[in-house]
Amino acid sequence: QVQLVESGGGLVQAGGSLRLSCAASGRALSRYTMGWFRQAPGKEREFVAVVHWSGSRTLYADSVKGRFIISRDNAKNTVDLQMNSLTPEDTAIYYCAARGLVLTTNPQEYNYWGQGTQVTVSS
Repeated sequence: QVQLVESGGGLVQAGGSLRLSCAASGRALSRYTMGWFRQAPGKEREFVAVVHWSGSRTLYADSVKGRFIISRDNAKNTVDLQMNSLTPEDTAIYYCAARGLVLTTNPQEYNYWGQGTQVTVSS
């Protein structure tokens, strides 16, 4: 079992930045593909960014490409999401998730989830 805890959410003005962090316990993250997903009110949970267990490959949703950066530190068992140039459309609950070795952007294929952290971007 993997337990995931997100932190770093909050309220920020449009154009600002936030850094989310996901800390894992229970098992080492070094053999898990990790992802960040988000869910806005009235919308389905959507893919934001994922990183392969090796750190060698990342994928980003078109809506965040060039603004967000996902990174991982397997030694520290953490995965971060640096979010820049935030817009009100980025407002959502952000979730960290883990799955096996295969890289995928489908949230239904992720086995472990954190409780989420709220990100609110004001205009």
